[in-house]
Amino acid sequence: MASIDLHRVKTDGHTICLGRHSLGDLSEVLSDEAFLQAKVFILCDENTLQQCLPSAVSKVPALQSAEILEVPEGEESKSIEVCTQLWHALSDMGADRYSVLINLGGGVVTDLGGFVAGTYKRGIRFFNLPTSLLGQVDASVGGKVGIDLGHLKNQVGLFNQPNGVYVDPSFLSTLPRAHLLSGFSEMIKHALVCSPGYWEQLKEVSFYDMESLEQPILRSVQIKNEIVCSDPYETGMRKILNFGHTIGHAIESYSLEGDMKTILHGEAVAMGMVCESFISHRRKLLSEEDLGDITSFIFSHFTKVQVDTLQHHRLIELMRHDKKNRGGKVMMSLLQNIGDCLPDQDVPADHIIESLNFYERWVG
Repeated sequence: MASIDLHRVKTDGHTICLGRHSLGDLSEVLSDEAFLQAKVFILCDENTLQQCLPSAVSKVPALQSAEILEVPEGEESKSIEVCTQLWHALSDMGADRYSVLINLGGGVVTDLGGFVAGTYKRGIRFFNLPTSLLGQVDASVGGKVGIDLGHLKNQVGLFNQPNGVYVDPSFLSTLPRAHLLSGFSEMIKHALVCSPGYWEQLKEVSFYDMESLEQPILRSVQIKNEIVCSDPYETGMRKILNFGHTIGHAIESYSLEGDMKTILHGEAVAMGMVCESFISHRRKLLSEEDLGDITSFIFSHFTKVQVDTLQHHRLIELMRHDKKNRGGKVMMSLLQNIGDCLPDQDVPADHIIESLNFYERWVG
């Protein structure tokens, strides 16, 4: 697959620029009269500060004079305490309503930065420069921003669209394989809910050739953008993008509150997609052949997450906090076929338990 120099995806109100020359577009935007007098801030975590900021500044000279805001790496930074520290820092450094926040990082940074930008002085302008595969294909696109409430994922947030998103695939060279796979999980989700052709394309991706990821990244961005533009506030079809996330978010929350190692978002979603595919089959929506295809492919990339069966009911308790729920019922998006997804499906607890058992017993 050929590498991409520059491709623009139009959204409602802003542009997503993807390719190795994408930051050149940001440089032009920040040189525009509307931004010339603005005070610019860059939000990084400790990793992107060291590994990505020098490259970003070299490609966007306007960032040389920006003030740097740094947060710890990881999901724990998506908290109201970190938000408060950032609001104070912006105030202390003289940020006004015309200031600009550049979010340079993965999904945690773009979620957190978008929320801070949307709430500071009732909203300041912001741009996303996603540096992780997860951020590039999913978290930075679509305008959903927010923070966690304790260990409960994304319980406080906004719909807040950035002024632009700039996806430079060269940042992916800084990532360990586990973080690449975390983003790949969301790409799998895009294929399963929307595009059987893309599903087949993903089977050809090689993580030993970063250029082979560039066209699939573009396809994921296009898929998510099309769905978001048709349903920006998640009242209907956008809910299909939550496939794998009801169980996935519960697994993430459980890992954060317990003694097990913290699970990356994409690892949890991969588990969630296997379980929710099983539930789709259990409900006679998805064929046994498709269930086997999905499960085999996911397990060919992801190591099984070990969860004590005694904790299954705790996972269901966590699922009851999911934002999609209605009337105390756990609601999921389920597959009818590969590339065809139904939102708002009421799933009883016994089906969830069966799916967790299916996942744990899978041997390929």
